[in-house]
Amino acid sequence: MSPSLLVTICLCIFFLSVNANEVTVGGKSGGWKIPPSSSYSFNEWGDKSRFKIGDFLVFSYEAGKDSVLQVTREAYEKCNTTSPKASYTADGNTKVKLDQPGPVYFISGTQGHCQKGQKLRLVVYIPHVSAFSPAPSPSDGPAVAPTSGAAKLISSFGVVGLVVGFWAFF
Repeated sequence: MSPSLLVTICLCIFFLSVNANEVTVGGKSGGWKIPPSSSYSFNEWGDKSRFKIGDFLVFSYEAGKDSVLQVTREAYEKCNTTSPKASYTADGNTKVKLDQPGPVYFISGTQGHCQKGQKLRLVVYIPHVSAFSPAPSPSDGPAVAPTSGAAKLISSFGVVGLVVGFWAFF
């Protein structure tokens, strides 16, 4: 493989992964636990943030007393813990990489917790890479998209096109 091609591939990977975030479920003051009141919802928190492919969700919970299950929509709606897509029972600090676009569903693996509101539904978007402005980070408040017209000029394909163009030039 030529050095120019290797540099091109590395640059493409860098530009496509540069904006990944680690997001703590529930925000800075949150954690993966039964909500403190019926007025709090993990879904409301998730709706205020924008998640993209490559981001990591961090579930913080008491080790040995809870877990995280990634489930189907039907299992989410019924709080069914019997056949999860993935099960995470780590040391209380689980990281889940969001690697596909579309809706994603999580519930607590502890009996009765899902029925008490410990469940999360969110939507994962395909990232749009910009050479002018970093993507907004999910936080406790709503995420705001860049408003600059220049920030929208270069998408993932634009960056790849630039890299390939430089590669062809040299």
